[in-house]
Amino acid sequence: MRTKKSGDDSNGGFYAYLGVLCCVLIISVIAVVSIRFSVSGSPFRSSVSAVNSGTVSIAELQKKVIAAALINQNPSRAISSDVSLYRNSSSPQIPKTSTLVKKDDKIEEGLARARAAIRKAAGVRNLSGGIYRNPGAFYQSYKEMERRFKVYVYEDGDFIMIHDGPCKDIYASEGRFISEMEHGNNKFRTRDPHSAHVYFMPFSVTWMVKFLYVPPSHSLTPLKEFVSDYVRLISIKYPFWNRSGGADHFMLSCHDWAPFASKGNDFLYNTSIRVLCNANSSEGFNPQKDVSLPEIYLYNGVVSPKLQSPPPANISRPYLGFFAGGLHGHVRKTLFDHWKGNDSDLRVYEYLPKDMDYPSEMLRSKFCLCPSGYEVASPRVVEAIYAECVPVMLSDHYVFPFSDVLNWDAFSVQVNISDIPRLKEILLAVPEDKYMKLKEGLRAVRKHFELNRPALRFDMFHMILHSIWLRRLNLRL
Repeated sequence: MRTKKSGDDSNGGFYAYLGVLCCVLIISVIAVVSIRFSVSGSPFRSSVSAVNSGTVSIAELQKKVIAAALINQNPSRAISSDVSLYRNSSSPQIPKTSTLVKKDDKIEEGLARARAAIRKAAGVRNLSGGIYRNPGAFYQSYKEMERRFKVYVYEDGDFIMIHDGPCKDIYASEGRFISEMEHGNNKFRTRDPHSAHVYFMPFSVTWMVKFLYVPPSHSLTPLKEFVSDYVRLISIKYPFWNRSGGADHFMLSCHDWAPFASKGNDFLYNTSIRVLCNANSSEGFNPQKDVSLPEIYLYNGVVSPKLQSPPPANISRPYLGFFAGGLHGHVRKTLFDHWKGNDSDLRVYEYLPKDMDYPSEMLRSKFCLCPSGYEVASPRVVEAIYAECVPVMLSDHYVFPFSDVLNWDAFSVQVNISDIPRLKEILLAVPEDKYMKLKEGLRAVRKHFELNRPALRFDMFHMILHSIWLRRLNLRL
C-alpha cells in the first residue's frame, strides 16, 4: 500500500514538473519574440509600447515627407505636428545590462604602437617643415592610419535624412564624405563593429533643415530632437555608444546649424567627435576633440573649370586683393566700411558687377580676402587655394581645417579684425620672396583640399579621416 501510493505520488509529481517546464518554455518564447520585435523593428520606431496610440515613429514621418514632396507641399509643415507627438510620448526606461561587448585588446595595443611610431618620427629634425607643422609626424601618422584605421558605419535608418547628403552646393563636403564612406572603394570601412576604432553616425543636418525645419519659425528644436532620437536608437540597439559615452563616435556636417543640432544629445555635443564646417571655438567647438571641415562650393558637383588649372606662377596678377560677397556679419561690415569701392587695387564689392565673374577675378589677384559671414567658415578659402590666390583670413575664433598638421602660415596671411583699416598696408608689406613662398605653399597644399571621385591618397576625404584618426589616437578607452 505504501509502495503503490508512493508510486502514484511520483507519477503525479513527474507530470506536474512537465507542465511547469512547458509553461516556462512558452513564456520564454513569448519573451524572446517580444524583445526581437521591440529591438529589431523599424530603426527609428519609438520604444513606447505599441498600445500607446499617441506615438508616431520616424519611419511614419518619412512617409509623410515623401508624400508631401510628391504633391509639392512643404515637407516640414506636413510632419511638424507628428514630430511633437513622437517626442512628447513617454518612453519606458531601458534597463542597462552588464553584458556590453569589450573592445578587443589588440586594437588598443595597435594604437599604442602607432603612438610610439609617431613620437619617434616626430623627433626627426632634419626635415623642412613647409606646409606641415611636423612632416615626419604627419607622414608616419598617415602611414599608421592607412595600416590600421577602421570605421564602422551604422546602417540603421535607410531613408532620406540618413546615408545621404548634398553633393552639388555649398554643403558638398557633407554629402561627398557620406557618399565616399558608404559607397566608395575605400579600405577604412569595416562591417565588423568589434574591429572598429570609431563609429560613424551618417545623418545629414542639411537634409534635416530641408525636411524638418519650419520656416520662418527660427526653431531648431526638430533638428535636436531628431539627433536625440538617433543617438537613443544606437545606444539601445548597440553596446558601443554606452561603452565609451560616445567618445569614439563621430558625426559630420557642413551646415551652419550643425553645432546646434548636435545639442540634441549632451554626450554627442561634449564628448563625441564632431566634424563641422562651422568650427567656431567661441560657440562650443573644441579642437581637442572636434574636427574643422573645409567648406567647398561645388557648382553642379564640380569645381569651376577656371580654377582647375590655375595659370603658371610667373603670370602677372595685376590686382593686390579681391573680395565680393553679401553683407553678412560684423566682419564683412567692418571690411565694407573701410574698403568697399574705395580702392582700385584692393577691390572689395558687395555685389560683383555683371561683366565680372568670381573665379576670373581671383586668378587676377595676388591676395583673396576670406572674411567670415554670419558663421566663421567660407568656401572662398578653398577657392583661393585652387586659384593660387593667397587667402587672407579675416575671422574671429575660426579653427582652420587640418590645422593640427598643416602650417597655415606657409600658405595664407592672417589679419586681425581690428587691423582691417590697415589691410592694404599689411598686404603691401609682404616681401616678394615671401609672397612667392606662399604661392609655393598653395601649390603643395592643394591636394589636401581636393574632393576626388574616387578618393585619392592625401585628398580631402583622407585628410578628414586623418583628423578623426588623430582624435582617436588621443583617446584611451
